[in-house]
Amino acid sequence: MVEESLCNVEFIKDNNDYIARVQSDIGGLREYRSSSLEEVLEQVIIDLQEEFENA
Repeated sequence: MVEESLCNVEFIKDNNDYIARVQSDIGGLREYRSSSLEEVLEQVIIDLQEEFENA
């Protein structure tokens, strides 16, 4: 079995903001920022769903 990394997701808390950095071969590097962790998670989920539905 061969494993292949599809994307890298990093979550950071910076003072009152949550930051998500998403990197993939298809979409490159992008960053989402919000004071709400739930909002950042939703943005990442939507982004990755759209990316991999079209892959």
